[in-house]
Amino acid sequence: MVTSLSFSNGDGTKIKTQNDAPQLAALDLGSNSFHLLIAQENQGRVVVVDKYKEMVRLGEGLINGGRLNGEIKDRALLCLTRIAQRIRPIASENLRIVGTNTLRQLSSNSAFVTQAEEILGHPIEIISGREEARLIYLGVCQDLGDNTVQRLVIDIGGGSTELIVGHSFSPSTLESLHMGCVSMSRKHFKPKEKLSLAFRNAIDDALIELEPVAQLYLASGWDQVIGASGTINSVVSVQKALGLGIQISLVTLTHIQKAIIDLGTIKELPGLPEERRAVFAGGISILIAIFKTFNLESMEASQSALREGVIYDLLGRKQNSDVRNQTVEDLATRFGIDQRHASRVERTATLFFDQVSSSWNISQEAPRRLIAWAAKLHEIGMDVSHNAYHKHGAYLLSHMDLPGFSRTEQSQLASLVGMHRRKIDAFVLENGPSWVVKLGLLLRLAVLLHRHRSDAAEPKVLVTRSIGGGPMDLELCINNVYMDEHPLTTLDLQNEVAHLKIIGISLCITTDAQI
Repeated sequence: MVTSLSFSNGDGTKIKTQNDAPQLAALDLGSNSFHLLIAQENQGRVVVVDKYKEMVRLGEGLINGGRLNGEIKDRALLCLTRIAQRIRPIASENLRIVGTNTLRQLSSNSAFVTQAEEILGHPIEIISGREEARLIYLGVCQDLGDNTVQRLVIDIGGGSTELIVGHSFSPSTLESLHMGCVSMSRKHFKPKEKLSLAFRNAIDDALIELEPVAQLYLASGWDQVIGASGTINSVVSVQKALGLGIQISLVTLTHIQKAIIDLGTIKELPGLPEERRAVFAGGISILIAIFKTFNLESMEASQSALREGVIYDLLGRKQNSDVRNQTVEDLATRFGIDQRHASRVERTATLFFDQVSSSWNISQEAPRRLIAWAAKLHEIGMDVSHNAYHKHGAYLLSHMDLPGFSRTEQSQLASLVGMHRRKIDAFVLENGPSWVVKLGLLLRLAVLLHRHRSDAAEPKVLVTRSIGGGPMDLELCINNVYMDEHPLTTLDLQNEVAHLKIIGISLCITTDAQI
């Protein structure tokens, strides 16, 4: 994790950026707005060079069945067309696009994500609520100077609210609650609804949502409370206009609530940006409930949030401090995986990848990392049961919170672990990306060749794509002396040839004394 950098947000100090420093970009596809942040690293600081935001209110378009209505969908795609122009010059390895609550709720039949990816020319990472919380905390903490105190960080988004307690750059308690300023406003602040009643119902609704996690957070304790994102910063703007200062408290929030009720409309509230009018009441209701639930005295506002956290996480990946590596190591320890054996399988699996990836046209670094992680975790299911442990492992990896991993990456990792032995799931074969299936074939061979679980018998092998064969056909050349000395491996390879033949994949085994 990057800890030595800080953001410069155009606070009046002009900073020269290095002309040769690559641009880094984070695009946050939120339920209320789409935020693009472009930055450069310069002399230990991350300098913002461009920002772009549109209030799309994607969450308003959700209809039954996990689909988007046509008007909102078209509005969002037009917005992405404009954003695509700005991110086009940025190298793909320096760009991350993350989708949050609304995209998490879309059904698999929705075409929106596919259409959005075609427009942007880059994959969208749909992240879990807790991963969103982790990235928000990272962004907020990088924005603050003193990282010695315990903090409660609160982010009220369009469709979800993230609550994080942590110390320094390490979050200890993370939750993502299914309520946000868009969803709460839609539910309670309807046209002609009496504002006093709407506030009462919305606050009660939020209190009910907060109740299950209240004791967990109160037991954690904190020294400082930080609020992030649009609702909190809009509250500060309104407080300034009303002469209430910038420190948020239950008193100031109640004052704003009363001002809205007395005015009879949100539209005339001083200091409120026009684009926030439709969702402000729902957001402030959630914030009032949070203050009441956690007995908060005051809250400071942060200018950084999810997109800044994505930038820092991206920098961490580029500087060999990828949180996903730590997640895999933690899982290996937690589930008692035989790490010496996992390392053997990892070495062989990545060797196979290096040998065949070019001919398979999957030579990017991301698939290589994925097969390495899958090798390290391929026996995670043994903690449940040895019987069908590959299926248990796939289930665990599909449903756990894995810090740093997007839902797509998590699904791919689970697929690899699930296909490393026995039958390959027909759904994965028919619907999964072909390159994931190819990685699965390499992992199967690596696991098979290390069935003896010994350091003393490392096989000498060469894997190549079969010339003139199908897109997944392979040829494995192995030292003939090794084969003579390991009859069980010979039998295992013969069985693998027969098994793959059933699903239309050819595996040719040859021997060579010179290999």
